[in-house]
Amino acid sequence: MVDLSKLISTKQAWAKAGRLLTGKSADPETDRLPPGQRLVKDWPVLDLGVQPEITPEKFSLDVNGAVERPLHFTLAQLMALPQEESVSDMHCVTAWSRYDNAWRGVSARTLLELAKPLPAARHVIFHAHDGYTTNVRLDQFDQPDVFLVHQWEGQPIDRRHGGPVRVLIPRLYLWKSAKWVNRIELASSDRPGFWERNGYNNNADPWLEERYDD
Repeated sequence: MVDLSKLISTKQAWAKAGRLLTGKSADPETDRLPPGQRLVKDWPVLDLGVQPEITPEKFSLDVNGAVERPLHFTLAQLMALPQEESVSDMHCVTAWSRYDNAWRGVSARTLLELAKPLPAARHVIFHAHDGYTTNVRLDQFDQPDVFLVHQWEGQPIDRRHGGPVRVLIPRLYLWKSAKWVNRIELASSDRPGFWERNGYNNNADPWLEERYDD
């Protein structure tokens, strides 16, 4: 079992000190790079110290909670859904950004059309194989650039970056894009996830510099 206490205390100290904050905001329609971010060409690896090895045979995904039609997918069944290509930037709370990432995966809207959220559904909770959770509003998930992705730059997403399948929500800081996802839960009320309970902002808009909990 990985001891996360040191990592959590470090991030909480960053939040208390306002590390990386510039105090500025920007408009995503005109300012491609959010405040305080720097461009990188690689894809840095960040996790909780565990990188679960999910083989194609072990992979499963449930979409359930406040839905009319709970869903369960094997990897083959997920791949049989309509696949789409997407290009988007990604922004990490640790201040790096990478432009023009080419993805392939299943649109969030495809999953929502199949699961049919109940009228009470307002939030989405992501659960991952390593025990990680994170949360977004349903309207943040229900966007044309949000996907469950399995390819990056024409290759399968490797284990380090959350493969075989991870969430991609490019308009929010990357911790909201859960790696190794195995359950997407729709809920009527919000339920902050791992980092949201440990010093990070619940909304996570990079252009508003929502790095830390107010």
